[in-house]
Amino acid sequence: MEMKNENENESHDESVQQIQHPFHKEHPLVLVAEQSNKGLKAHCHGCGELLSAPCFTCIHCNYHLHKQCAEAPIKIHNHPLHPKHSGIGLFLRQRPISSSRVYGCALCKEKRNIQLSKHDIHQHPLTFIESPMAIDVLKRLNCCWCHEPLTDAIFFCFDCPSFIIHKKCLDELPTEIDHPTHRLHPLILNRSNSDYLCNLCQKQQSGPFYSCSLCHFNINVECAWPRSTVEDKSCHQHLFSLLWRQGSFICDACGTEGNYISCICLKCCIEVHKKCTSLPHIIKFSRHDHCIFHKYFLQTQELTKQDCKICFNEVRLERGSYSCVKQGCNYVVHVNCVLEDEELYELIEDEKQCEELEEKSMQSSIIRVIEVNEAGEATKIQHFSHQHCLVLADKMEEEIDRKFDGCMLPISNIFYYCSECPFFLHKTCAELPRIKQHWFHQSNATLNFDSFKKCNFCSQYSSVADIIECEGHQHFLFFDFKYKEKCNGCGIRCWRGAFRCGKCRFALDFGCLTLPHSALQKIDEHKLKLTYHDDNEQSYCDICEQYRDPRLWYYSCSICDTSAHPECVLGQFPFLKDGSTIAFYKHSHGHHLKFFRKVEGFPKCSKCSKFCQEEIFKCKESTCDYIVHCKCLDFYV
Repeated sequence: MEMKNENENESHDESVQQIQHPFHKEHPLVLVAEQSNKGLKAHCHGCGELLSAPCFTCIHCNYHLHKQCAEAPIKIHNHPLHPKHSGIGLFLRQRPISSSRVYGCALCKEKRNIQLSKHDIHQHPLTFIESPMAIDVLKRLNCCWCHEPLTDAIFFCFDCPSFIIHKKCLDELPTEIDHPTHRLHPLILNRSNSDYLCNLCQKQQSGPFYSCSLCHFNINVECAWPRSTVEDKSCHQHLFSLLWRQGSFICDACGTEGNYISCICLKCCIEVHKKCTSLPHIIKFSRHDHCIFHKYFLQTQELTKQDCKICFNEVRLERGSYSCVKQGCNYVVHVNCVLEDEELYELIEDEKQCEELEEKSMQSSIIRVIEVNEAGEATKIQHFSHQHCLVLADKMEEEIDRKFDGCMLPISNIFYYCSECPFFLHKTCAELPRIKQHWFHQSNATLNFDSFKKCNFCSQYSSVADIIECEGHQHFLFFDFKYKEKCNGCGIRCWRGAFRCGKCRFALDFGCLTLPHSALQKIDEHKLKLTYHDDNEQSYCDICEQYRDPRLWYYSCSICDTSAHPECVLGQFPFLKDGSTIAFYKHSHGHHLKFFRKVEGFPKCSKCSKFCQEEIFKCKESTCDYIVHCKCLDFYV
């Protein structure tokens, strides 16, 4: 826009100023500095409002512009209301008198009002509160811009809990800043209707942010000017000082790389991410029995290497991690692994709360010790599931086909037995607590010996730990929630995660992991053993006589050359004992049912009317003759 002083050559009267405006090229516009007593009964051709001085007017035509409208820029770059074509810019467009001046995008011709309110930087409506201190929940919060308490009038967003700002801060919020982490270009106040990544805190954010469109650099309003010091004695005993820097570093709290902004503790000589200054000191993780503590380094005279018990990659002992402080417990996990899913851990306030949790766990013991040996091992116990005392043994006196009454696996290793009746329990099964926390979510499970249900997580009737040894593989397996590939045991895709090896490409689903190592089946007089590979190209199951994939697990007898699918050998319920009770919905049968592997005679199934021989459910009531095949209740179990 070219501005001329008409009297620059002809006269020296500087009170008359003229401009040549691109929207009125016919004549120059003359500045009217003061309004006459009669007033100007005209409207501005820029904003449409009633004309008032100072303004520019044409003495030949009825064309007028407020001084502010006449001096508005012809082009605006990086406008916060139109980020789609920020590099091209918005151009001022001429239009008839209306309620406001309008800019249009050179590409999409989309129109934008040039009178931007500071409230427009946020995509959601803002709520105004004049006295925030009257609301208890706001007393503990600070302004996201100045980080001071919310003592004055504020605006906040219901959809974005982190966006709470003083009214005065919002009114004075700069539209452009120079920031020490991005010295090449200024950062422009912007907004987005979708989430963006803040380069400083490395979190997905929503709401207003400062950005450089040339470098694709974004920081949210809260991170633009954080407090220079950070203090949270529940996480660290000293003050952290904020350090602006453009360079990478390794965080001493979590062991991963950071950029741009860090916090340092001069007393401890540690440097951490800003987000890591608030790491919880103590947590109760669902996948471990004890509380675990955050440490910046692990001092040990024995261990030189430790693997994370979640991902099984190495934990750098000189970096931050969570570990168990119990004597003899070497449980260590990466910070980012253990804190990845908020549903798997809870915050613990202090060590006293840890002790209370442990006392509650000990109170849930299901055995009463009657006799112990010299080593302090319980040799005679009373178990809540059995009426007689149980005695410790390390082997069977004679070979019999018998399964443990707890887990329904074949008898092996050290176990307890009843001298008065045939009842057997693994030593580990006998020592299970009555109440135990699930390792896959934050809730407790109660041990039940009389009835059974499918697990809502794994759809199995038996339970396993999240880290386990498997006879069919040489390394430990750990549960990976994200694993979606095929199981090496059955070849079926693992949609709910799987037990994976951290050293090689091997994984098992819940069903294959819990297969018994041996099983009896009427097609062979010997025990069939679980076998993990077959060298034959063409293989068939000797029970169903269908094709068997030689790459997948199967049961075999090396003496008789028998082989069969696991499901053909084990049946539908391999871990259920006779007499186990299940409760069904009212619409299937009104009474509870009991499970039996065999039935006397040949009764008819109440569902399909075919004869029943094996694996049936029978009504618990003696006066009811309801009997049904297990396969006929697939939709009800």
